[in-house]
Amino acid sequence: MSVSHKGLALGVETLEAPAVSSELHTLHNFYWVSHKEPHAIRRHAILKSHPEVSKLMGHEPRTKYIVIGVVALQCAMAFALRNTSALSWKFWLCAYVVGATANQNIFLAIHELSHNLAFRKPWHNKLFSVFTNTPIGIPYAASFAPYHQLHHKFLGDEVYDTDIPTKLEAVLLSNVMGKAFFATFQIFFYAFRPMFVTSIPMSPLHLINVAYQLAFDYVWIRNFGLQSFLYFLISSFLAGSLHPCSGHFIAEHYLLSMEEALAGGKLAYKNTPAENELIRSTDESQVSRKDVEFHEDYALETFSYYGILNFFTWNVGLHNEHHDFPFVPWSRIWELHRMCPEYYQDLPKHDSWCKVLWNFVFTDDVTLYNRVKRVNKNCAKQE
Repeated sequence: MSVSHKGLALGVETLEAPAVSSELHTLHNFYWVSHKEPHAIRRHAILKSHPEVSKLMGHEPRTKYIVIGVVALQCAMAFALRNTSALSWKFWLCAYVVGATANQNIFLAIHELSHNLAFRKPWHNKLFSVFTNTPIGIPYAASFAPYHQLHHKFLGDEVYDTDIPTKLEAVLLSNVMGKAFFATFQIFFYAFRPMFVTSIPMSPLHLINVAYQLAFDYVWIRNFGLQSFLYFLISSFLAGSLHPCSGHFIAEHYLLSMEEALAGGKLAYKNTPAENELIRSTDESQVSRKDVEFHEDYALETFSYYGILNFFTWNVGLHNEHHDFPFVPWSRIWELHRMCPEYYQDLPKHDSWCKVLWNFVFTDDVTLYNRVKRVNKNCAKQE
């Protein structure tokens, strides 16, 4: 079964890399699929075989203390560098080694808070994310949360998943120089792309985030000077640039190796063809009533990393596990991995985020098109 969208044939069950001899209009396109994203299906399969996994879900009280420590560290560093020129090697070395690592930790702490994993009450997580935003220098937390929720709920959707590069980005940057530019300035693409792709309504949290951040910035500059404040901004830029920890942005969902992606795990439906079609066309609540089984030849679109940099990044490298169970906090995600070895241990994975950055830039057949995309239902209806 297949459907047509924007001149492309979209297969239901397979994700195939086009041959290098294919026409340019085929090569220069995303990997369009029409099957549902695999994480919800795998979640239900795991809960069926490992019901004890449900006990891992919930908030992690230690998160707030770690965040307070990292915010304090960044403020102490900015204060210590208040009389150091922002053009000096010392300033940039400190911003790269300490500042970028700390602010990447802050970005991903906000990610944890967007899933309400630090406090029991959602509003406590939201308000604390405003404080967590402090060393980033610009208001970010309030906008990140709703866009990230869309990323989870509509993984690969051409409109709602703003983690995917736009067609314009892919056209202009799918070459070595373009990919190097993208990897260097990733932070700006992730910051500005969402507002050009889909809009979210303003909320009271947006106003609180902006008011708090501007007030903090004003007080800090007034008391410690612009040079000190630039430490926050440069740290944020470097955290989303050519930094080892920033490799996770690309590692999570880019198809760097189609051979490995196609060797991943398949989730098959143990139902009649009519029931299978119902699963594809209905919401997640319907899927939970169906019987699912894990197989081995389904194209992956999410990749994990199990290396040492997870220590600085709230274990975000365990990304298959995170998308399967977004309500399991950083402190218990490894336990999820250990509980379900048959689901995770044989999946293709990345061994190094630094290598991911290198391969992304210098591998010819890896471009910004190397992402799985799904047709937005509203767009399909309009066509």
